[in-house]
Amino acid sequence: MIKKEDLKRYANLLMFDMADNEYDTLEKEFKTILKQMDHISEIKDIEKVEPMTFPFLNEDATLREDEVGAYLTVGEVLDNAKEEVDDQVKVPKVVDEDV
Repeated sequence: MIKKEDLKRYANLLMFDMADNEYDTLEKEFKTILKQMDHISEIKDIEKVEPMTFPFLNEDATLREDEVGAYLTVGEVLDNAKEEVDDQVKVPKVVDEDV
């Protein structure tokens, strides 16, 4: 079971913070999700069910073919980057190694 203290530690490692009451809400939501996962795991032969790609069936939906279109060059992308290293955008570290 996930605890409020764990959520606070994870948030700290991700350099993220919330109000104390938001952690209470998140803890309750995780408990609900974990209960739902327990119920799902009890379904007989669940591994034989094909995963859904959409939450609802829509026979009229059609997906377009992927097509290569206009794209940005590496130089154009890096023009907008605050920092770059080896032709890559450098972003701030957001996860601690201890996770």
